[in-house]
Amino acid sequence: MTGPQRDLDKAARCGEPSYVWRSGQERRLELILEAAGERVHGQVLENGCGIGMYLKRLAGQGGQAIGLEVEAARAAEARVNLAAQPNAHVVCAAGEYLPFPAQAFDLILSHEVLEHVQDDRLAVQEMVRSLRPGGRIVLFVPNRGYPFETHGIYWRGQYHFGNIPLVNYLPRRLRDRLAPHVRIYTARDLQRLVAGLPLRLVQKTVLFGAYDNIIARYPGPGRMVRGFLQFLERTPLRVFGLSHFWVLERT
Repeated sequence: MTGPQRDLDKAARCGEPSYVWRSGQERRLELILEAAGERVHGQVLENGCGIGMYLKRLAGQGGQAIGLEVEAARAAEARVNLAAQPNAHVVCAAGEYLPFPAQAFDLILSHEVLEHVQDDRLAVQEMVRSLRPGGRIVLFVPNRGYPFETHGIYWRGQYHFGNIPLVNYLPRRLRDRLAPHVRIYTARDLQRLVAGLPLRLVQKTVLFGAYDNIIARYPGPGRMVRGFLQFLERTPLRVFGLSHFWVLERT
């Protein structure tokens, strides 16, 4: 396997974190802060922090912010990016085995991470264990209703990067053969994932993206597309959106 192919396989397996901060990230941060309320000033965990883009903003709210990242190189880069934030720390560990005591956090952010872990049910159980009563999990995961598989696919043993149309509409077994590296969720999948856990659903919806890359190339048409699709979030057609956004509170 060539070096570039290894890099692509790693990106497929682990996902790609946010490397730049644009309107899409800013919009999601606003949703996170609104869902968090005063909890953002307490003990905060970003479960899967990448290189620390969201963690840096959460630490800026004044609480004690901890980022967990399974990839050592990314954790090291996050530490560098957060060097000026004395209230932010990064731990290299897996989400299925959080190295924290029970009821340690007021707020846990899981941003497009569960689809990549080995065991998503165990990862959710660990977040619940680490969450104080009244604390909240803010969760983003990819929506199966979105017309594109944004994580690419494997075809004949080779990973192909890009937004691949209609893959997620295939029967689950066939879809998972093309995209074995990443999960996709319906609302029912998420309900099953949290079933039986001491959680109260506070908010759920489906979000479209910000399409910043399109806007960078075609500003006028791109903003029209973004405005129209984000308008659809207020209609039943949000089922075709990019990501589920759920807010869950520990009872």
